[in-house]
Amino acid sequence: MKKVSYFFFIGVSVAFLACTPDNKKGDDHVEYVNEPNVIGEDNDVMADHKNARAEILNSSGSELKGEATFKTNKDGKVEFKLTLENVAPGEHAVHLHENGDCSAADASSAGGHWNPTNEEHGKRGTGSFHKGDIGNVTVGDDGKGEMEMIIEGWSIGGNADSNILDKAVIIHAGADDFTSQPSGAAGDRIGCGVIVEAISH
Repeated sequence: MKKVSYFFFIGVSVAFLACTPDNKKGDDHVEYVNEPNVIGEDNDVMADHKNARAEILNSSGSELKGEATFKTNKDGKVEFKLTLENVAPGEHAVHLHENGDCSAADASSAGGHWNPTNEEHGKRGTGSFHKGDIGNVTVGDDGKGEMEMIIEGWSIGGNADSNILDKAVIIHAGADDFTSQPSGAAGDRIGCGVIVEAISH
């Protein structure tokens, strides 16, 4: 009788252990951490609080160099900052172009202005303008220029009509007149940089 009871106890214990959840797996939450949060056409959740940057290198024979940084702020807008050096004094047009490709010597590989909504070129904030229209940066006699803007309608990793990743920041030899189509008659592309996601610290 004792022998039967012993084997009965062992059998019940094994069955109980087999039905008990794996607590270690539950504590690790691996299945939740790695669960994808996909950004659809109307979902910019994953774009929150991301940063991006573009190292801007010379093109069309210029000696320009610089950097553009992008940061999503608490209001969901993108804070844009541009710094340049080794540029001729005066005003220079700044745009985002559709292709993240600066391989051509004249930066033509970057394609045209980023314009997913098929608007006419213009001045940001007034009338029609491309999503990639930014404005003019003023460069001083020391060859350095800087501009900062907070831009609504951009995202870092959001939907296709707002996502600035893998676009090119283009600096032009001349100023944008905000009127001429399709790109403001701003002249040669003297600087080009591809926008990539940056690691937050």
